[in-house]
Amino acid sequence: MFHSRILPIFALLAGLLPSVPYRTIAQTAAPQPATPPADPQIAAALAQVSAQHIEANIEKLVSFGTRLTLSAQDPDSIQAGHGIGAAREWIKSEFENYSRACGGCLEVKTDSFTQDPADRIPKPTVITNVYGVLKGTDPENAKRIVLVTGHYDSRNSDTFDTSGIAPGADDDASGTAVSLECARVLSRLKFPATIIFLTVAGEEQGLNGSAHFAKMAKEQGWDIEAVLNNDIVGGDRSPQQNPGIVRVFSEGVPVAATEADVRRIRNLGGENDSASRQLARYIAEVARTYPTAVKPLLVFRLDRYLRGGDHYSFNQRGYAAVRFTEYREDYNHQHQNVRTENGIEYGDVLKFVNFDYVANVARVNAATLASLASAPAPPSRVRLQARELENDSTLTWEASPGSASYEVLWRDTASPEWDHAQPVGNLTRVTLPMSKDNVIFAVRAVDGAGHRSLAVVPQPER
Repeated sequence: MFHSRILPIFALLAGLLPSVPYRTIAQTAAPQPATPPADPQIAAALAQVSAQHIEANIEKLVSFGTRLTLSAQDPDSIQAGHGIGAAREWIKSEFENYSRACGGCLEVKTDSFTQDPADRIPKPTVITNVYGVLKGTDPENAKRIVLVTGHYDSRNSDTFDTSGIAPGADDDASGTAVSLECARVLSRLKFPATIIFLTVAGEEQGLNGSAHFAKMAKEQGWDIEAVLNNDIVGGDRSPQQNPGIVRVFSEGVPVAATEADVRRIRNLGGENDSASRQLARYIAEVARTYPTAVKPLLVFRLDRYLRGGDHYSFNQRGYAAVRFTEYREDYNHQHQNVRTENGIEYGDVLKFVNFDYVANVARVNAATLASLASAPAPPSRVRLQARELENDSTLTWEASPGSASYEVLWRDTASPEWDHAQPVGNLTRVTLPMSKDNVIFAVRAVDGAGHRSLAVVPQPER
């Protein structure tokens, strides 16, 4: 949370030479808001998120019996409503329904490919990702993409069991329902940037669907600014569950970092400042602006022990991506055949899902997507001058399309979130009277309505 001990701006050079984009920030006290202001349009959209609609979607996904990636996709099975093919066609029809409701605003697409045999895929298998694209209204900002995803495939105890019951209510009909609900409520609005509502298959067989989609996006030069992966967000109804928390996992040193990147990160103590960590911090701030009964818990770790998720596929391609997961998982309700043994119920069935919890997780996702899609692009080429030994710190950056002003953020090196925010006006160079050795800096763009971009940590310039 931003503190109230914020510093005002005194124009030194700018007071004499208004055309020069440069200011020095003097150290006195002035109050600042703890969080950015709420956008009434976004707040109204969040109010439309429906736990009842989410419940109906999860119940429908469970009704297909199994959604194992290896299960049936033939026309007869699809007609009978059984297997992954039937689930795929239903998801596609839901996106199409949302598009019709908004006058064709969603472009509904599929990304279909044949996966070669692998550890959990015994023979060539067709895998299909289904998604809806809400194109941005601004020609320049529409190139920027923010994305939400969940995987619609499921499994039971045996990853090769193509016909046995695998309800997958929490893992991951819940995440699929988040993508669908975000599409339903946000497709009614217009944003400068583009939002993609994605559902992928092949996750349980080895992240196959997301890996293919991320590879396609990279090869086609998509500017994906943020990926929100929802996997196991059903708030399992176990006595030990904390229904007020959703974990947000984010990588530290980027898996896609080059050797030179890693050296720079180590030298500057930047292990906690990857693009994915900035996305996680952004989510926490958005949740304070649009509070719900579920609050993000930032977990500065790629994922849980012995587990993985689709955000990793995007991390591998250099994209900022995080994972949402309920606070405490019940492993009796994941990857298990449905049964009762010694009084213990096993299986990922509908009765264990907390639909109000899923709705609140969907609101956090929708608020993040809408805030990013409304904001200007993050500033580019953010630099911290490091040519001389001095106690002042000078930052420079290039202007962002659609921005009206900028903010400099900083925090203590041991602080998990940004402690301070200083508006600096419509400038691209500022000097602060504090040592770069003692804090971590970042810069973000702000539009005229107060929408903030992701924060960008500077690289040193010598």
